[in-house]
Amino acid sequence: MGHLTTLATCNLNQWALDFDGNQERIIESIRQAKAAGASLRVGPELEITGYGLLDHFLEGDTFLHSWESLVEIIIHKECQDILLDMIIVYNKEILLIRPKLSLANDGNYREMRYFTPWKAVKLVEEYYLPRIITKVTGQNKVPIGDAVITPMSPHMPMSLDGVEIFTNSSGSHHELRKLNTRIDLIKEATLKAGGIYLYANQQGCDGDRLYYDGSCMIVINGRIVAQGSQFSLHDVEVVTATVDLEDVRSYRNSRSRAMQAKDSTPYRRIEVGISLSSNFEDVDPMICPSKEIVFRYHVPEEEIALGPACFLWDYLRRSRQAGYFLPLSGGIDSCATAVIIHSMCRLVDRAIKEGDNPQVLADLLRIAGEDEDSDWRPKDPQDIASRIFHTAYMGMRVNSSTDTRARAKDLGKAIGSYHLNFDIDTVVSAVIALCTAVTAFTPKYKMYGGTSVSNLALQNIQARLRMVLSYMFAQLLPTVRGRTKPGSLLVLGSANVDESLRGYLTKYDCSSADINPIGAISKTDLKRFILWAGKGFDMPLLQSFIDAPPTAELEPITDDYTQSDEVVSAKTLSTLYKSPFRSLVWACLTKFKDMGMSYNELSMYGRLRKVDKLGPYGMWRKLLHEWGNMLSPQEIYEKTRSFFWYYSINRHKMTTVTPAYHAEQYSPDDNRFDLRPFLYPSFDFAYRKIEKAIKAMGTAGTKRPEAVEKNE
Repeated sequence: MGHLTTLATCNLNQWALDFDGNQERIIESIRQAKAAGASLRVGPELEITGYGLLDHFLEGDTFLHSWESLVEIIIHKECQDILLDMIIVYNKEILLIRPKLSLANDGNYREMRYFTPWKAVKLVEEYYLPRIITKVTGQNKVPIGDAVITPMSPHMPMSLDGVEIFTNSSGSHHELRKLNTRIDLIKEATLKAGGIYLYANQQGCDGDRLYYDGSCMIVINGRIVAQGSQFSLHDVEVVTATVDLEDVRSYRNSRSRAMQAKDSTPYRRIEVGISLSSNFEDVDPMICPSKEIVFRYHVPEEEIALGPACFLWDYLRRSRQAGYFLPLSGGIDSCATAVIIHSMCRLVDRAIKEGDNPQVLADLLRIAGEDEDSDWRPKDPQDIASRIFHTAYMGMRVNSSTDTRARAKDLGKAIGSYHLNFDIDTVVSAVIALCTAVTAFTPKYKMYGGTSVSNLALQNIQARLRMVLSYMFAQLLPTVRGRTKPGSLLVLGSANVDESLRGYLTKYDCSSADINPIGAISKTDLKRFILWAGKGFDMPLLQSFIDAPPTAELEPITDDYTQSDEVVSAKTLSTLYKSPFRSLVWACLTKFKDMGMSYNELSMYGRLRKVDKLGPYGMWRKLLHEWGNMLSPQEIYEKTRSFFWYYSINRHKMTTVTPAYHAEQYSPDDNRFDLRPFLYPSFDFAYRKIEKAIKAMGTAGTKRPEAVEKNE
């Protein structure tokens, strides 16, 4: 038995600029930490303001209100007799302001736009406090800089200087498959140096495209002893662990470490008249340190089911609207969006039945238009969806198939949405008639003798009218259904990240919406999610969406023509060449393909462009290694050139793209994440370099690999 202490960290669902709400959640987390016997409480980064203020950080009001909120927190009765790691405070006294030494400035992070990193390691100066703080604490100035509160702070050099408890207040957002990297870094920090590591994070949608994915934890000597949830509807989640400081001292007890420690320069200590651990004789010998736990990771399909669902719940309740409206096409993308809403309803239903989160019920009653004291309680997730989720199949008598119409209807029924099924031919015909009346020109589909331009115009008329009709129904359906309280429906978009990257969407069509939960998720991941949800949510009908060919259904269906989106991928091409029926299969796969490339290829292009930071030449060289066993260098060049042509002529669409839940590293979101021009020149300089390299290869430049040719 050594020096036991109970420590607390937390996930907080903060909201940018919600000073009152943020303050309440901070105080509640401190109350819960004290109730668990914690002597130290750690909270997330920028917990008073919320993390996602963006340019509001530059406003004087933000600076003023932050200090005012801090005053309310440090004088609150629940916030005494516990060490708080915000600005580090104990019993109405500010002990230290510890600024960041390094700022996050890539991807979605813009900290250098608003803040300046601290000057130097181990440098401490004096900071003169504003009068509103002095009035409460009696302090005129406090230390600011890279110091330690004995015994706590960050990492390797501090461990050599005797620091035993490290704290990390974070504002880390969700990306698919990202959490394991974060956990490995946290575990490694104390695995090498020994120590106790407290990680706190924001959790939820705080007003922007990001979902902060919690996962607060406590780690000792590389072992996780407490873990919070990654996705949750709780606004406050506190986790605690009882740890023994002697375990850290024993872990570090080696001569080689001592030799390194003797040469380290000391950090400035800020003395505090408390001890985090109890005296040995005061400790109950039956109290044991917290045991190591196995960290719970979600598979990517679960991440898609849970992350966007929690994000959409926050977005809906904080926007104070009446629900969601989704155009259902009968295809995979709108299906995936609908299933995410179903997942949201499942989470809400579970929270209400468990009864430990009354805020969820209060929010649902308000969203559904019920009074606060209403005795209505949902029977199941479908009951919730029937009140807050509205779907519509907006078909064309000639262009739409009975299959897509039936799939949309069946999905709406399975989820419980208020579903509409109608055709828009009369509206489309009215617009075409107007064009004819004004110009004396009647546009026709290409199959009926029209030009490519008129063929595309007729498709765009349908797509854009669906957007107009979506907003009309979103505004009026609550009234149609008898709602008397304020609130309309938020329109959901369903364009996936690959279609946005390629520009395979109509500007201001149904991809234009209030929010898009799948806008940064690849088609490949969406298909896997649908397969997972079919079993996980007991929805066997989802298999029919996987089996159906992707199609926009914007052109007439005839006996020998059905519009289709996707061409054969390079991987499928390799299999195709080995098939004894390759000629027949090839004809089927390559006929009537609108997009010009497969979704798997688009995912590859997207990662190479954004994550690997490659232009046309670099991408071609990389793809030689990826696809060189299936295609010739010339064919790979043609595919690369095709992608960059479509990408560059459609990049302007990203300037108006619907805000999307951020989930993927290669998202082309122009407004926050992927900052690039929207008017491109030709990439001729790079193309000439590729062509020169292919020419230098001789016949090998245009020849497929021998293994492929033998099967042709």
